[in-house]
Amino acid sequence: MNHFSPSLTQWNQSEERPIACVVQPSLLDMPRTYTQTLDTPAYKGTVSIDTGLFINGQFVDAVKGDSVDVYNPATGKIITSVAAGSKEDVDIAVAAAEKAYKTSWGLKVPGAQRGRLLSKLADLIERDIDEFAALESLNTGRPFTASKAVDVTSTIATIRYYAGFADKIQGRTIETSEHKLAYTRHEPYGVVGQIVPWNFPLSMISWKIGPALATGNTIVLKPSEVTPLTAQKLATIVIEAGFPPGVLNIVNGYGPTVGQAIAEHPLIEKVAFTGSTATGRRIQEASAKSNLKAISLELGGKSPNIIFEDADLEQAVKWAARGIFPNAGQMCSASSRILVQEGIYDAFVEHFIAAAKSFEGAVGDPFELETQHGPQGSQTQLDRVLGYLDVAKKEGGSILTGGERLGDKGYFVQPTIIAGTNDMKAVREEIFGPVASLIKFKTEEEAIEIANDSVYGLAAAVFTENNARAIRVAHALEAGSLFVNNYNWLDTGMPFGGYKQSGIGRDLGEYALDMYTHVKAVHVNLGLRL
Repeated sequence: MNHFSPSLTQWNQSEERPIACVVQPSLLDMPRTYTQTLDTPAYKGTVSIDTGLFINGQFVDAVKGDSVDVYNPATGKIITSVAAGSKEDVDIAVAAAEKAYKTSWGLKVPGAQRGRLLSKLADLIERDIDEFAALESLNTGRPFTASKAVDVTSTIATIRYYAGFADKIQGRTIETSEHKLAYTRHEPYGVVGQIVPWNFPLSMISWKIGPALATGNTIVLKPSEVTPLTAQKLATIVIEAGFPPGVLNIVNGYGPTVGQAIAEHPLIEKVAFTGSTATGRRIQEASAKSNLKAISLELGGKSPNIIFEDADLEQAVKWAARGIFPNAGQMCSASSRILVQEGIYDAFVEHFIAAAKSFEGAVGDPFELETQHGPQGSQTQLDRVLGYLDVAKKEGGSILTGGERLGDKGYFVQPTIIAGTNDMKAVREEIFGPVASLIKFKTEEEAIEIANDSVYGLAAAVFTENNARAIRVAHALEAGSLFVNNYNWLDTGMPFGGYKQSGIGRDLGEYALDMYTHVKAVHVNLGLRL
């Protein structure tokens, strides 16, 4: 990724993973409900959402009446428009969240009750799993089968996981002396801001709201303006689940308006963000210049996958393909740098090209059962990926397969493999597309040096049948998540986050709870007199 000026006036949540939406002048003439009936091989039914902002338990128009068009990336056509908020809307949402925190949530509500509501929310999403998956596929172009089996299913699991923790937010009693009772309390921040990306909209929301609500915080959430549909559906379910008004508020809009307002708001005590490293820098700066908010950032990556000569070649190829080509490569932890030991390099290339072509052969409508390869998230993202491919060719990279746009409808790119070196721009910077760079290496030491030669440190992998080598290399790699003989096999109970410029803090697992609580130390005098 490039480094940009930290001016918040130019801030776009997806600046390095761009978008193509248009702000409309007025919401007043726009229908407040979007409904569409689908009759496809994968889904037959009706989807429906309210297109307003969700503040204080109800859908409302944006103060300024603006809206944003939402596109189907598989066709390039507009799906609908949703309300686009502003600083004024954020102010209203924060006020609602603060009131809820002080009166009907936070420490006013036992953890067991918060857990019951989160469990109810998960049950309702499960009830409507097909509709959620259909909305996700319409908005992202991701195959319906993957949206349902992976994204929505993992969302349900994540919310249930944190429902179980809601009554287990505990401090410690610490031995000091017989004259003193010393203990700690883990208390919520209060109002937190959360900003999520467009690549996995619903599951990323669950990663944020699960631990925040379990620990007793109230939320002002900004979905990506590119993919707001499942967030709008979730708002309806929040009402049905029985959450008090103001506990979860959803304000759609752009980074320079809604995102900036969240990052700078003096009553928001913590911000959690997933997206580009450039925007993460701006959020950190805004925190420093406003009220020194606590922040957690899950940012970009250029993750290495090291494949040694003694690896199971067939399995290494399959996992490597799974690490880069699903979701059109739009994964922050994608294994976009694949390091292959020279003794098996040619054989790996042959089989990996075949794997890439199998994805290309299954490109198409996300509602066709055979589809495996979907589009980039927007026209701008398509242009970005193709731009990097042009740069790779100019830098002398060899395009082993792919490298071109697929068709002229929608935002599809061929699964691409580049043979290159670690000093190439396309190898060092996050492309956020179905582009794998292959690098040949000789020794273990060389592989570790190449892998760690990056400003990022989100994920990494090692493939070998030698257990001692696997553990040795895993410990030497500078990344937050290490995969041994697999890739991107995540688990709700395991933390996820980065080293270096890939972020601060952790999502998922019990570790995420620490991102949403203060630790208060209480010292009680039991009899010491002066």
